[in-house]
Amino acid sequence: MRALPAFLIAAAVVAGCQREAPSTVASGAPSAEQVEFETARLNEWLDARYEEGLDFSPLLKTQLGRKDDYDRIDDFSESADDVRLDWLRGTVRDLESQFERELLSQEGRTSYDLWRYGLERSEAMRPFRRRGYVFHQMQGPHTFLPQGMINFHRVDDESDFVAYVARLNELGRALRQSLERAQLAASEGVHAPRFSYDAVAQQSRAVITGAPFGGSDADSPLFADAKAKLAALVAGGKIDSARADELRAAATTALTTSVKPAYEELIAWAEADRANSDEIATGVWKLPDGSAFYAEMLAQSTTTAMTADEIHELGLAEVARIQAEMETIKEQVGFDGTLQQFFASLRGNPEFLFPNTDDGREAYLQTSREHYAGIEARLPEFFGLLPKAGLVVKRVEAFREQPGAAQHYQQGTRDGSRPGTYYVHLIDMSSMPKVELETVAYHEGIPGHHMQISIQQELTSVPMFRTQSRYTAYVEGWGLYAERLAKEMGGFDDPYSDFGRLAGEIWRAIRLVVDTGLHSKGWTEEQAVQYFLANGPTSEGQVRAEIRRYIVMPGQATGYKIGMLKFLELRERARAALGDRFDIRAFHDTVLGGGALPLSVLERRVDDWIAAQSAR
Repeated sequence: MRALPAFLIAAAVVAGCQREAPSTVASGAPSAEQVEFETARLNEWLDARYEEGLDFSPLLKTQLGRKDDYDRIDDFSESADDVRLDWLRGTVRDLESQFERELLSQEGRTSYDLWRYGLERSEAMRPFRRRGYVFHQMQGPHTFLPQGMINFHRVDDESDFVAYVARLNELGRALRQSLERAQLAASEGVHAPRFSYDAVAQQSRAVITGAPFGGSDADSPLFADAKAKLAALVAGGKIDSARADELRAAATTALTTSVKPAYEELIAWAEADRANSDEIATGVWKLPDGSAFYAEMLAQSTTTAMTADEIHELGLAEVARIQAEMETIKEQVGFDGTLQQFFASLRGNPEFLFPNTDDGREAYLQTSREHYAGIEARLPEFFGLLPKAGLVVKRVEAFREQPGAAQHYQQGTRDGSRPGTYYVHLIDMSSMPKVELETVAYHEGIPGHHMQISIQQELTSVPMFRTQSRYTAYVEGWGLYAERLAKEMGGFDDPYSDFGRLAGEIWRAIRLVVDTGLHSKGWTEEQAVQYFLANGPTSEGQVRAEIRRYIVMPGQATGYKIGMLKFLELRERARAALGDRFDIRAFHDTVLGGGALPLSVLERRVDDWIAAQSAR
């Protein structure tokens, strides 16, 4: 962790203040020139603060495609969190003392509010920092650290590989800091479900199995990556074979003396603490301050003040509405039976599955690519802003692949040097039905996450921090909205695929019910599974993986449907207000052109746009 020196911060502030500000107009209101000046000054100030904040995370710099602090890994300790929070408090004090919100443009006011919002949410989460599960089957340092080394740490020359080895040596420290945080949480009664401990141990063993650790004739994931990057340097004439041997030996030492012992400690702790976990998995209501913790997690995910009860009732209503649409498609395809029988006819039906072979897996990936090609051709009819970054479709790396786990998107770099990636879990093709392929592809890629995140990263009219911000309700709400939008763009011409679209939507509606059921109403894992199976067509293997995801990530799954409903609400509000003047491209550019926003801020942005359009 390294903040900018104080004298550099002071110099930046002084430099900004040395400009000669335009005077106000006679009425006392700020002139257009003054608003422009103050907003530009704020943007410069926020960019400087964002750059300071990046010094807390060398890994984030790498993910952004940068190579400064390339030999370091973040400080994951609680004390480091305290330092960062103190820094953020100081920036907000400076923001409020150095800028008058009333002198800013509308976009400038949004930036001002968002920076303060970041502190508000950080302060609200501070009392609960020992309530979440540090390690679980969905994510954690045990998987994202090796994934980052493999996918984000580019090696273009010898110095990059030297930095790679330095990071391998740092990895053990970072993992131990995370383990210490898990142990602190456990000391206060916070224990992950037993299935999660089992998965963490399994995933960790996969990282340290194979050469140079032993246990397999194959190379371990990190060693295979190191060797491949060295081979590319040799092939490119950047180093000779003798230097490659020296660097390979250095990587081997780092892996065996830093990485392996830390993973062994994590595995030993996970296996020991497993006994302290409840035999029957349920939600966080059972934890100390569990109800308050869950309320804050809902606020973080939805960016609203909705209560668990309100979200639960919304979910029940949406499930009923979507089931009525499903009945229509069931009748369209001529199925004679109940909706639940129709669900059962789709689950595990070989007609709707790719073969569980390498050819079947490649067919899944290629079919996704073909659907993207069809939607891309129609993007200019629905969007003015288009992403510059490319999109690739890949299978998840073997060491972190799980049967039935959710597909996901990984953003590329802002400069386009690394494309966005749609990752697919293909280890168990019985959990990957054809009827769901199209809707998941649209959600994760185009016009979903890849579209939204790439456009956001490429924005030049807002401060840098707004190109990287993430709010679940906005980001995932857009992804779910994009599934429905893709139908308007010509997707889902097959009724079974359209049923898959509704299956995706009801899946997110069910999440509102089961997430609140698990974490607020005392439901067990099995109760949540049975509700899901009774009300949606998702396969049992995928349902069980999903419910386990909700258990270890309280509240996160609720943002999708709530965000989608807000996008639809705002679009219909704009259409009703503007009538024939409503332009779907301008609407999409408005909601995407400011980056990811809390839903209340997004609503204000759209209302302002409607007012401006109406005044023309």
